[in-house]
Amino acid sequence: MTAAIEVAHVSKSFRRHRPDRPMMLQEVLARGISGLRTTEQFWALRDVSFSVEPGSAVGIIGTNGSGKSTLLRLIGGIGSVDSGTVRVTGRVGALLDLGSGIHPDLTGRENVIVAGVLSGLSRREVLRRFDDIVAFSEIGKFIDNPMRTYSSGMQMRLAFAINVHTDPDVLLIDEVLAVGDAAFQRKCLDRIKQFKANGCSILLVSHGLGVVQQLCDEVLWMHYGQLMAQGPVREVVRQYEGHVGHCMEPVLVGEEDAALEAPLKCNTSPAVAAPVGSSRPSSIVAVTLLDDAGRALAELRAGQPLRVVIDFATVEPVVAPHFRVRIVREDGLVCCDLVSERVETPPESSSAGGRMTLHLDRLDLNTGHYAVDVVVWGAQGPQESPVGQLLAVRGDAIRQAVLTVPHRWELAGTTTAAPTRNRD
Repeated sequence: MTAAIEVAHVSKSFRRHRPDRPMMLQEVLARGISGLRTTEQFWALRDVSFSVEPGSAVGIIGTNGSGKSTLLRLIGGIGSVDSGTVRVTGRVGALLDLGSGIHPDLTGRENVIVAGVLSGLSRREVLRRFDDIVAFSEIGKFIDNPMRTYSSGMQMRLAFAINVHTDPDVLLIDEVLAVGDAAFQRKCLDRIKQFKANGCSILLVSHGLGVVQQLCDEVLWMHYGQLMAQGPVREVVRQYEGHVGHCMEPVLVGEEDAALEAPLKCNTSPAVAAPVGSSRPSSIVAVTLLDDAGRALAELRAGQPLRVVIDFATVEPVVAPHFRVRIVREDGLVCCDLVSERVETPPESSSAGGRMTLHLDRLDLNTGHYAVDVVVWGAQGPQESPVGQLLAVRGDAIRQAVLTVPHRWELAGTTTAAPTRNRD
């Protein structure tokens, strides 16, 4: 079977300005000819090879500057490679920059027609799908207003709706799923899942590992322009998380609030980075979510308390471990990131593990689905990649914000309290 996307030994470089380049004629004259070299070569991609089979969904993960977006743009036909080949079979739909191709002086209706034609549809095909595009975008009566009068959210919704109604054989997505409110984001995810079910090949770049795990069959891990690993989602994400945890030194509670994490301090070379995190023995036995009565749960009401119970055991001794719990929304947004102080363990029990419990007096997240991820650190770095538990939070209504905070309204001396629910 012919691959939908085939990337073979692709390399791509750019010119990067030197910080000490001369800015004035006097500086050029003072430095001489050698000072005229104002740029240097930067390799965004080096010898990258992989393929995507028809009907499969592949995620691309990695830290900022790893070459993910450059790779996606080359596959989408934007720019040219310095060496290697890129081959794509079928019509390509690209969700790379939702704002590109949108003209502010044209109406929403005119932009739909122009963008649809630029995406490869005929004018007749665009008009036939026009009502579906408008309905999906939820623009409604504003469709005949100039785009400059739209909010940024309305513009993004309309652009996304246009792109997902072109029936592509290959869909390229670059960090554009955080459009609109939570309900619209779920609709976008459902639409992409529908593409996949219909046989569309999907290549997704995202920092949201929750989204990658939802949509993708396998994952590519990019690091400084090189392909570090390709394989099943759980395995590659574990390697990536292990590498990121190995490179970062968490800032503990009580230390200066310069950041939640210290700057990168990893000296691991690309050749040995892939095995990081995969060779260590498992240390987290179980993660359990409990209500205030000690009952296991997978769903709670906004504003209710939550306990995260972490049972851990290690093969190698772990001296003075500390723990990290993150609550991540389904689109990859980190809503809560908590790191414990180091736990001093007696020498005789340091290799046996124990139980750590995080008590949240109330969880004021808005309606949605979340993952609770846990990591335990020892002196040698992270002893386990995140082990996630799913949690659904229910409120009175779906809001755009992340939090639903205790509040009250007061009018003319009359106070109405709303301690746990948003009733506006």
